[in-house]
Amino acid sequence: MNDSPLHLAVALDGAGWHPAAWRSEGARPGALFTPGYWADLVGEAERGLLDLVTFEDALGLQSAAPHRPDDRTDQVRGSLDAVLLASHLALLTTHIGLVPTVNVTHTEPFHVAVGIATLDHVSEGRAGWRPQIAPRAADAAHFGRRTTPQLTDDDIRDPELIAARLRPLFAEAADVVEVARRLWDSWEDDAEIRDTATGRFLDRDKLHHIDFEGAHFSVKGPSITPRPPQGQPVVASLAHASTPYEFAARGSDVVFVTPFDRAGAKAVLAQVDEATDRVGRDLRERPLRRFADLVVFLDDEPGAAARRKERLDALDGAEYTSDALVFTGTPGELADLLLDWRTAGLDGFRLRPGALPHDLTAVTRRLVPELRRRGVFRSAYGTGTLRERLGLPRPRNRYARQG
Repeated sequence: MNDSPLHLAVALDGAGWHPAAWRSEGARPGALFTPGYWADLVGEAERGLLDLVTFEDALGLQSAAPHRPDDRTDQVRGSLDAVLLASHLALLTTHIGLVPTVNVTHTEPFHVAVGIATLDHVSEGRAGWRPQIAPRAADAAHFGRRTTPQLTDDDIRDPELIAARLRPLFAEAADVVEVARRLWDSWEDDAEIRDTATGRFLDRDKLHHIDFEGAHFSVKGPSITPRPPQGQPVVASLAHASTPYEFAARGSDVVFVTPFDRAGAKAVLAQVDEATDRVGRDLRERPLRRFADLVVFLDDEPGAAARRKERLDALDGAEYTSDALVFTGTPGELADLLLDWRTAGLDGFRLRPGALPHDLTAVTRRLVPELRRRGVFRSAYGTGTLRERLGLPRPRNRYARQG
């Protein structure tokens, strides 16, 4: 058994990950776009002592197909900006990590870096971000500056086909992450003097131009925002295939993977390890935390969660499936699964509640106590930043003189 702490996160999205969740008992569809709705969810996650929450985001309205828009009006459409939402929630929480999704295909890297650095300051060291490419060609029309590949129905049947078509966008995204990291380092930790007697607010020698020149853009720097409390906020990415595994190996601190069983988890982690070898990453210097994603429907009574999902499937008119395993069962059964999969080498899990708030409270009030009873989960938050909680070292500043 892995003796390191089990990490647990939840992925929040609208009324839940099932497309009919907004019609389920206890749902609050009228509150989806209100700050109070999200404050309640994240407050619940923090009471459950979870490591972090992630927030979905997109550049276009949601659709049933991942590669093209649709005209459905019977599913949730619309969302709040994930970074701005996380900044608001930072003021209402104390310990939990806040990890918004940020699209990097049509967004300037300078603005991304400043926004996430600001979130880290506002949250006092609890920020992360999930860089995401824009896989839908229709999203480019909102900006009018470029076009992106149009995926076909055949492409989306195979993660490797999708990755191959989108490889140029992943290469661009890798540059965005590199620029963000350089901008976070462009202020040394002690660049601010703030000496009213001498009138020196800043040590100009401790601000640095990053002078990034890449295939997609050039960025001079420095940032307008002082170095974040964590040095560099946590970068997390979702990966299904070889190209995104390599993207995670190059620039991420956490990778979310989507196996369907323990053997699959072991195979996926082997591919992640191969990717880290290809890019030459030293995992002793730069650890990479590996989380498995699962969609969860949880009820105390055996069979109740499966029946609840079936009712939601009937409302939606189709059986809900996902890129990740869809689990229906009791909290105890889920605890068994998590601890079994953990032996494959996983550091933690990101759970996607099928319906909110039902499946979130089942995680915090049923699953967490069960994991704690088994001695694998915390009974209180410790001190420190999100990086420290995940066992990630604070990166040294690449521009500061060493010694």
